[in-house]
Amino acid sequence: MVSDSVAVPALTYTEHDWVVEHPEASRTVRQRENGPYRRPTVSSIAELALALPGSVAASVDESTQELSRFDVYATTRLGIGELAPMAAILLRTESASSSHIEQITAGARQIALAELGESTAENAALVVRNTHAMEAALRLADDLDEAAILQMHAELLADEPDWAGRYRDSLVWVGGSKYGPRSASHVGPSHEEIPSLIGDLVTFLRRTDLPPLVQAAVAHAQLETIHPFADGNGRTGRALVHAVLRHSGIVARATAPVSAGLLRDTESYFDALTQYRAGDAGPIIETFAAASRFAARSGLQLVDDLHEQVVASSAALDGIRSDAAAHRAVPLLVGQPVLTVRFLQDALQLPERAAFRAIETLVERGVLEDRSGRARGRVYQHPGILAVLDDYAAGLRRS
Repeated sequence: MVSDSVAVPALTYTEHDWVVEHPEASRTVRQRENGPYRRPTVSSIAELALALPGSVAASVDESTQELSRFDVYATTRLGIGELAPMAAILLRTESASSSHIEQITAGARQIALAELGESTAENAALVVRNTHAMEAALRLADDLDEAAILQMHAELLADEPDWAGRYRDSLVWVGGSKYGPRSASHVGPSHEEIPSLIGDLVTFLRRTDLPPLVQAAVAHAQLETIHPFADGNGRTGRALVHAVLRHSGIVARATAPVSAGLLRDTESYFDALTQYRAGDAGPIIETFAAASRFAARSGLQLVDDLHEQVVASSAALDGIRSDAAAHRAVPLLVGQPVLTVRFLQDALQLPERAAFRAIETLVERGVLEDRSGRARGRVYQHPGILAVLDDYAAGLRRS
């Protein structure tokens, strides 16, 4: 192993026979896909000793410090007591990036519409469910047990009741053919082993002797290796990372866009998972350390860009009472840059007419625009905030 490797138990394999049962499989497919395949045995990590080389430890330490600085900056920059609007949009940005890794993409407007129940775009709805999974991860961060992991998955696949919050009951594999595991890049262990492997993972998560970023990276890789669910393993595993970072206090209130860092080089991310299964956790630890540094640095700029939009929107309301509903609505636009009268009513506890007048004022002052084209049930949006979010996502794709 090279000097920056971190030894972990490599997967061991046993050979099994596969017989295609897929009803659409042709004779040619059956001839190709029937036959032996290798199924892994996953080792315990509950008491795993992790020896970090100096270079890896230094990288982790730098990333941890940058994440902490980002958390403090994001919390103070907007000057919002509960940080709710900023927290919401950072969380949604992270959810969109995590979903994008799975080839699920949606623009900021469609995601915001989906949050209101106003979008018919399937991908936007998937991103929103991923956001709910991450919310569950953060909510349950202080008690990371088996039930918490299942709850994250249940939130993610809320529209799939047969799968949501339940372990798989059959073989799964990554890559290769849909007809069988023989050409897969990774095959999950037997489903009978999942409860004990997750129990082992939970014990690992409760350790206090590891740097949190190392613990998060290894826990993520272990969950991906176990592949306990029929679908949603990657997104659940990345939500788990944020639960570890929240529990540790490194990122106590904001959500750093770590998946955005992973999205910049998904090939290296997936390769690092392969190397973990081969017995080296160094690459996955460094992958998450690098992604965390990117998250912290790009997150600072994202916070500044969003803050500029808030300042400009407030300035556009010059001459209007500071306690007016229009002023009170401005911070909410960070977290929900597309809104309806009903949303503003509920958010600010306003009568319908007062909410409508506030939106009218925001439209008159150029803060909001009506792009719905409807006579009734209108939807209003903040073009500046949407542009900031879409520009951030486009920058990731260019990377």
